[in-house]
Amino acid sequence: MNKKNFKENCYILYRRFKALGNILSMLACRIFPIDKKKICVCTFEGKGGFGCNPKYIVSKLHEMDPEIKIVWLVKDLSKDFPEYIDKAGYGTWSRAYHLSTSKIWIDNYRKPYGTIKRKGQYYLNTWHGTAGFKSIGLWRGDGFSRMAYLVSRNDSKMIDAVISDSRWCDIIFPRGLVYDGPFLKTGSPRCDILFGDRSKIKEKFYEKFGIPKDQKLVLFAPTYREKSKDGVRTVSAEDCSLDFDRMISNLNKVTGQKWRIVRRLHPQVAAGLVKSEDDRDDIIEASFEPDMYEVLAAVDMLVTDYSSVAMEAGFMEIPVFLYADDLDIYMKERGGEQWIFHSDTSLPVYSNQEMMPGLDLRLPFPIAINNEELEKRILEFDREQYSEDIKEFKDTLDLLFDGKASERVAAEVISHCK
Repeated sequence: MNKKNFKENCYILYRRFKALGNILSMLACRIFPIDKKKICVCTFEGKGGFGCNPKYIVSKLHEMDPEIKIVWLVKDLSKDFPEYIDKAGYGTWSRAYHLSTSKIWIDNYRKPYGTIKRKGQYYLNTWHGTAGFKSIGLWRGDGFSRMAYLVSRNDSKMIDAVISDSRWCDIIFPRGLVYDGPFLKTGSPRCDILFGDRSKIKEKFYEKFGIPKDQKLVLFAPTYREKSKDGVRTVSAEDCSLDFDRMISNLNKVTGQKWRIVRRLHPQVAAGLVKSEDDRDDIIEASFEPDMYEVLAAVDMLVTDYSSVAMEAGFMEIPVFLYADDLDIYMKERGGEQWIFHSDTSLPVYSNQEMMPGLDLRLPFPIAINNEELEKRILEFDREQYSEDIKEFKDTLDLLFDGKASERVAAEVISHCK
């Protein structure tokens, strides 16, 4: 056995020992009955607040049946939640008690290794992305560690249904989530806020941050870098070569309006973010806003690298530019290519037919690998052609995007509460 395998085996042994604590605590909590009107919710392994798909599902649930009890597991109990939600700690015993006594589980990530479900409970997984760039699960090949597989498989065996909004989910998720159960074609609840009139959301965001009404906003939302060493997962933010001043200057020039940057980091990166003296005062820091989609609904343009938020921004037809200054390195490290990129970023990018047979998608977003290319993409942007490309993209996806996903999912959950 080589050194790498030895370390990984030792780490797996440690995680199995730790999982035993989760198992024993949950077994002990089975002395308490299951409350048929209680729902236990969590996002991003307890790091997330009141956001993502679960936020919109429980909001609709409370509207449809105020008698439903909602408990939200969160590591930081200072996070704000509506008064109808009970916050609970993410520690072993708190988690074990509330999971063991809830009729319904709702999560957008994975349950800790060693979590066990009781007979009669219903586990709905919403995941936290649909169509995207990053390969997940078994699609990552060697980049998907043995420990990650064990955690995923343990979780997926408990899942009763996963929500879907497109053919992408139906094709990618089974292997990506190590899941062979049913899907609910409901649409993505977190995208409901993006459908239709967003003026009130925009007005609220502008008032909160004191933004003049005549300013336009470009959201910079890079993805996170996830790495695994000896089976141990780490998440970090990397420096980006994007020239903010140059980008804003070009936007001001091409539109004749004044633009400002809104920055939003991934929740798992933002959790460890500390403001420094080098932070710019002219950038609106939205990394600590609990709901990414309220931020997205308020902006006029998006710049990202590989975040799936690009797809959702595209669904509402705001301009999206991909700034991928480490494209070759990132795709190699992440493992598996869902899109066939080229060194010449002016060439069209299509979905990988080996991964998605029968789903022939053309990426509708301009791509740049440096500031010179980004400037060119902004100055040459054709809004009419972009709208046509987005329509073709949504039609090919067979996308369900109509603002009613939360209602569909809530109705499904209520049926299981009964």
